[in-house]
Amino acid sequence: MLPASHIQLPLPADAAPAVEIVGVLRAAGHQALLAGGCVRDLLRGMPPHDYDVATDALPARVVELFRATREVGASFGVVLVRRRDRWIEVATFRADGVYVDGRRPERVTFSDALHDAQRRDFTVNGMFLDPASGEIIDYVGGRADIRDGLIRAIGDPAARFAEDHLRLLRGVRFAARLGYRIEPGTAEAIRREAGSLSRVAAERIRDELERMFADHTRGRALFLLHELNLLARLWPGAAEVARHADPMIPLIARIEDDVSAGFELTMAILLSECAVGAQEAAAKGLALSNRQAGAVAWLLQMRAALDDPAALSLAQLKRLVASEWFDALSAWSRQRRAALPDAAARAKVLESRIAGLHPDRIAPPPFVSGDDLLARGVVPGPLYKRVLSDLYERQLNETLRDRASALAAMDDILRGAQHP
Repeated sequence: MLPASHIQLPLPADAAPAVEIVGVLRAAGHQALLAGGCVRDLLRGMPPHDYDVATDALPARVVELFRATREVGASFGVVLVRRRDRWIEVATFRADGVYVDGRRPERVTFSDALHDAQRRDFTVNGMFLDPASGEIIDYVGGRADIRDGLIRAIGDPAARFAEDHLRLLRGVRFAARLGYRIEPGTAEAIRREAGSLSRVAAERIRDELERMFADHTRGRALFLLHELNLLARLWPGAAEVARHADPMIPLIARIEDDVSAGFELTMAILLSECAVGAQEAAAKGLALSNRQAGAVAWLLQMRAALDDPAALSLAQLKRLVASEWFDALSAWSRQRRAALPDAAARAKVLESRIAGLHPDRIAPPPFVSGDDLLARGVVPGPLYKRVLSDLYERQLNETLRDRASALAAMDDILRGAQHP
């Protein structure tokens, strides 16, 4: 008999596409269940982010039964099925062979729910749900670990982490986000296997960190990364970040929940006490996108810009406010100023100055363009750049109010340049 309990509440409306897929598979004579993280979240009374289906139907059979499909990993038993404008992952029950690269099994054997549960990562992610009856099918002790607030590897922790080294980080992410403790044997295995992160592709580590640091539990995640010896191994050169981490972690933990640039801001704070070159090493070591690397660089460059809001020129303030990373910088600045005796007064000054900005004048189109300089015979070069920069600075400072005054100022600068 299957170990079982029941979900008492009706499934959320957004479970309907997955439930319908289960129904089609069952009507065709197959076993089908909801699986993984959605079951965990439902047991915790939380709305799942997505729903996955596990079945004994082979991938070819899944494709045969549904009109809109994508075979994203058919050799591993995974097919995406489109239902009600959503793509649902449908995976065939499987048992995995030997993992040779720390990421994927050398081969898979299509199997049953019991063996499928045993090859998953953590007990809280290893359960199934029959959406028709509400029955929870738990071969791995996931319900008990949810009750006790534990992240526990299924079976031998060292074996699970050897199969996919990224599970070292996934365990931390789940523990931080769910507010759970990591079971001692699992935690010890993470410490022992921490060096395996060097064999994980940079993009996979970056993606996992993005998920961690975008969440309001980023401070807890960082604490666990540091405690479990993972932080120093996230990229070549991260050991320097780990050496400076102790004062950084509580600061990051205090950053407001609603900061949208959580990943970039966290990276900037972690790098803020490191030597020159650490920023480039992190960008390369984590394969940051140009946008991400640019955000980290800007935040590091401007980290102290809002410490004394009264000292900013109008142009400087406008440039800061115009940046898409301004909210992240503001969140960091509030924490930087928090210990100052006049922190509240400085915050009021900044709030007042921002409130006084006219929206149309924060990042207006320049009164004078390169075409105006070309018309006066000034070709691109140092003078060309200096004039445009000078005039736009004055425009932002509102000492130039219109195009006519800006053109007159341009002519004055050019005359001065010809007759120094």
